[in-house]
Amino acid sequence: MYRDASVGVVMPAYNEEGFVGDVIREMPDYVDRIYAIDDQSTDGTWDEILEAARADAGSDGASESREDAQLVADGGFAGDRAAHDGGVSALAKRASVRDPIGRVVPIQHRENLGAGGAIKTGYLAALEDAVDATVTVDADGQMDLSQMTRLLDPLVEGRADYAKGNRLLSAEYRAAMPRFRFVGNAILTFLTKIASGYWKTMDPQNGYTAISNDALEAVDLENLYEYYGYCNDLLVKLNVHDMRVADVAMPAVYGDEESSIQYSSYIPKVSTMLLQNFFWRLQTKYLVLDFHPLALFYLVGAGLAGAGVLAVGTALLAAVSSLGTLVGGSTTVLLLVAGVAFLLFAMVFDMAESEHLETQVQ
Repeated sequence: MYRDASVGVVMPAYNEEGFVGDVIREMPDYVDRIYAIDDQSTDGTWDEILEAARADAGSDGASESREDAQLVADGGFAGDRAAHDGGVSALAKRASVRDPIGRVVPIQHRENLGAGGAIKTGYLAALEDAVDATVTVDADGQMDLSQMTRLLDPLVEGRADYAKGNRLLSAEYRAAMPRFRFVGNAILTFLTKIASGYWKTMDPQNGYTAISNDALEAVDLENLYEYYGYCNDLLVKLNVHDMRVADVAMPAVYGDEESSIQYSSYIPKVSTMLLQNFFWRLQTKYLVLDFHPLALFYLVGAGLAGAGVLAVGTALLAAVSSLGTLVGGSTTVLLLVAGVAFLLFAMVFDMAESEHLETQVQ
C-alpha cells in the first residue's frame, strides 16, 4: 500500500521478451497487485511473465497467500471467473486470468486486442478488485518506476482523480523526445484539447498514468476505445464526468525497444475517434446532462466556417465577372470571420468550464 491506499499496476505486454521480466522485478514494494497482460504475444513474453512473477514472489519470501487462495475459491482470480450475479464477467469473456503468483496476476488475452484492449482488461481486473489507485506501466522499460509516487500523490491527497505523465512540461524532457514523436505528439495534443475539454493538459499519448477507483467506476469501461488512442478517449470520458486531472512533469526513457505503432493508420484512426468524441462530449455534457450555450457556439461556428469554405468554391465557379468575384469574396470573408469568432467564443467558454478540473505538477 502507498499512504494507506491500495495500488495496482496494469502492465500490457505484446512481444516484450527481454523487457517485461525486468519491469516486474523492479516494481516498487508498495504495489499490491501487478496485472500483467499478455496480448497474445508470439515470442516468450508469457513465459517471462510467469518466471518474473515467481522471482518477485520469492524475493518477498511468499507464495500465494491464504487470502489469494480464498479469492480464487470465490471466483476472484480464477481463469474464467464469474461475475457476482452468476453470469460471465466482461473480464472473463476477453481473457484468461491465472491464479496470482505473489502479487502478480498473470492475464492472457484470448485474442490480440491491442494496447488499448490490454489496458481495458487490466482496468476491469482492478475495478473488480476495488483497487484504490491503478497505475499503467508499459512493459518495455520506458517508464521510470521511481517516479510512480508523483502520479499517486495527487490521487491519495484528493487533488485529482486521474494523473498522467507529461514529457512536454519541461524543456529538458522535451529535448529527450525523438523529433518525429514530438511533432506527432504536439498535433495530437492540440486535437485532444479540443475533443476532451482539458485545455491545459498536454502529452495525451503518455501511457504513464494513475486513476482512482471512483474514476474507473464513473467512466464506461466496456466502451473504452481499444486502439492506441485509448488514453485520448479516456480523457474525454473523464471530462464528461467532471473528473479532476493532474498533469505531472515526467521524463521518458528511450532504449532498445521498438514502437509497434504504424503512424500511417494511427493518425487517421485516432483523429476520427477524437472528432466523434468531441461531438459526443458536447451532446452529453452540455445538452443532455446540462445545458450550456458553448455547444451552440461550436455548432454555429462550425456551420458558418463550413459555409465560408463552400462559398469559396461557389465564388470560383461564379467568377465570370468582376461583380461576381467581388460579391463571392465578400460573402466568403463574412462567413469565415463569423465562423471563427463563434468558434473562439466556444473555446473560451469551454476552457472556463474545465479550468477548475486541471492542475499541473512540475
